[in-house]
Amino acid sequence: MNVTNATFNGDSFNEVFNAKLCADLRDHGWFQHNLFLSSELNHSLAEECLQLHLSDQLKPATIGQGQQRSLHTNIRSDQIGWLHSGQSRACDAYLLMMEQLRLTLNQTLYLGLEDYESHFSFYETGAFYSKHLDRFHHHDARTVSVVIYLNDDWLAGQGGALRLHPHNLATHDIAPLACRLVVFLSAEMLHEVLPATRNRMSLTGWFRLRIST
Repeated sequence: MNVTNATFNGDSFNEVFNAKLCADLRDHGWFQHNLFLSSELNHSLAEECLQLHLSDQLKPATIGQGQQRSLHTNIRSDQIGWLHSGQSRACDAYLLMMEQLRLTLNQTLYLGLEDYESHFSFYETGAFYSKHLDRFHHHDARTVSVVIYLNDDWLAGQGGALRLHPHNLATHDIAPLACRLVVFLSAEMLHEVLPATRNRMSLTGWFRLRIST
């Protein structure tokens, strides 16, 4: 399986994608692209996420950071598994795409993004994540959030939308359709994950700044 060049050729995304991504982030705080992954790469990542869930390798997601990290199932009830380089061919292909995205954002928006962290997210039927920002109160490294959905044949009535809360604008719901990419500013975009009537899978990640200690 060749998944490395799933949605871009050589070393860069196409100019139209790059321009719209950066313009939408700058002007609106978020961006959506519906066919970011190839169907082959989407299938491989979805299968990996499902197998991690079935083998109990995903863990209940927590709230907070460091010693303040704790489990609050009344706020979020998903399960996660962090990605690392070399985990699988599909994950490496995805991480390569994120590295190219990091370079694109830095070259166009001068964000100074240093690295990327990501995990699988598995929401069982009825699971949710209440309204929140992605940046921690006392640690502002997370700058740009990325969500990629892995759910084939998702129907409108099944719920599970990502609900964005843009400042001074109406809420905007984004269905978790396979191959769909959503990017938004971590410190500015309030958002939540609505419950669904079926299992829901995604990749969630953050481009981060280097924070001096």
